[in-house]
Amino acid sequence: MGRIKEWEELTICDNFLFQKVMQNQRLCKRLIEKLLHIRIKSISYPAAEKSIAVSATQKSIRLDLYVETDSGVIFDIEMQTLDGVEGWLPKRTRYYQSMIDLDVLGKGEDYTDLKPSYVIFICTFDPFATGRKIYTFTNRCHEEDGLELGDETTKIFLNAKGTVGEVDGDIGKFLAYVDGKAAEGKFTEDIATEVDKVKQHKETRVEYMTLMMELKQQRREGKREGAESKQVEDIRSLMETMKWTAKQAMDALKIPVAEQEKYAALV
Repeated sequence: MGRIKEWEELTICDNFLFQKVMQNQRLCKRLIEKLLHIRIKSISYPAAEKSIAVSATQKSIRLDLYVETDSGVIFDIEMQTLDGVEGWLPKRTRYYQSMIDLDVLGKGEDYTDLKPSYVIFICTFDPFATGRKIYTFTNRCHEEDGLELGDETTKIFLNAKGTVGEVDGDIGKFLAYVDGKAAEGKFTEDIATEVDKVKQHKETRVEYMTLMMELKQQRREGKREGAESKQVEDIRSLMETMKWTAKQAMDALKIPVAEQEKYAALV
């Protein structure tokens, strides 16, 4: 789990700042248009950082940038700074795709009404280690060249360290900026200007600091719960192997008397 950054340290690579910058509709629209070589009339944000839960009892997922075009095409754009291992990153796109579809269907739509959707990961590393600037995946038939499944789902990985292949010139400069280079070209310079503008916004700074305090509290609680879980396991292990009572096991583990009632209820 990475270190929580101070506000002054944030760059376009940080999810919070990336999301705020891309709330500029003009920049977000241009990013999508240049990436896919298309023209879009308009875009909208159903939610700045959309949360999707299949049911009230399931953990929701949070999407950095959830965008819909005027024609109903859905884009989930995520900034990725942690290298995936053992297929973690591709499977994450699969999970996000399924959650997006279920969210649409949960609103009473029929599966035949599902709109085209894109899951786009902007990576600060090469996710497939071949040096390509962009990796685009759609579902195709193995036995028949050129035969597309037609489910209208696309997964795209942009590689900020890529050197192979062609992308739009402005996308290439944007990826260099993500990789820590100076902003070049009007599009990337506009993004850099928006980054500076967001970082000067006092209310946004307070919002970030509040979120980080909550995250720190969650981490502290997680560590405490983890320690408590380990203690419970140790108590149970001693009770089983030594045939001790819970009290004897807790005394042997030097658990303070004031805390023993709590652990006794968990054993």
